[in-house]
Amino acid sequence: MKRLLPIVLLVFSVGVGDVYAGAPAVVVGEEIERRYKGFTLWIDCKRKAAVRFYYHLGRDVGNVKRDNAYYIDPEFDRLCQQTSTKVYNENSNIEDHDRGHLVPFNHMDDSLIASHQSNYMTNILPQAKSMNRGAWKHTEEITECFREFDDLDIYGGPIWGSNDPYLETHSVDVPEAFWKVIIRSDDTIAWRIPNKNMESVSFKHLNEYLVSIDEIEQDIDYVIPINEKWKTKVPEKSWDVRVCDDKGLHGWGG
Repeated sequence: MKRLLPIVLLVFSVGVGDVYAGAPAVVVGEEIERRYKGFTLWIDCKRKAAVRFYYHLGRDVGNVKRDNAYYIDPEFDRLCQQTSTKVYNENSNIEDHDRGHLVPFNHMDDSLIASHQSNYMTNILPQAKSMNRGAWKHTEEITECFREFDDLDIYGGPIWGSNDPYLETHSVDVPEAFWKVIIRSDDTIAWRIPNKNMESVSFKHLNEYLVSIDEIEQDIDYVIPINEKWKTKVPEKSWDVRVCDDKGLHGWGG
């Protein structure tokens, strides 16, 4: 039994935030699990895109200054990454799409390494400006608020359709939608948001895209690791960030 103890301690001492870029990638089927400092991406090399992300958040203790530059991951197979770091609208066949973060810079700003890695193109996909700056940003603000009350686990990713536009400048398809699940100790919430430039994906329309975790699992062919009792729930409305204003907690930092 004494000989097994060091092995057990090693297994339980390594978490998502402890092994990051520079460590060997883990191949799961056609996906490559890429661990960064503070978050994990699962990357499909054929798509040159992350198909899923995960990160864990506690209370906000970071304030790394925002970096607006984007980078190729220097330690990951170049063939599995987009072919440009430039803005999506420059000399491209699509318009009005941002370089949208899967894991936002602001949620990684307790670490210079993690915040820098969040600007790798492996963590970026074409997001319609209306969606990225509207409903998707609202999910990030909800996360930023409720991390002050409880530890959170966040899963999310793109959903591709059967006829998605192909962005030639970056060699990547434009997703049809994006999904996100937030899990706290006493509740869960999930959204599926169309990746479109239209009024109905603005900030105030987020409630229209509330779905069950079951629905998301059917779309993405992945089982989210959570108790089954939470999987059929669809809340009437999104969590209200005004609770943070009422308590004088800091707001969204960009």
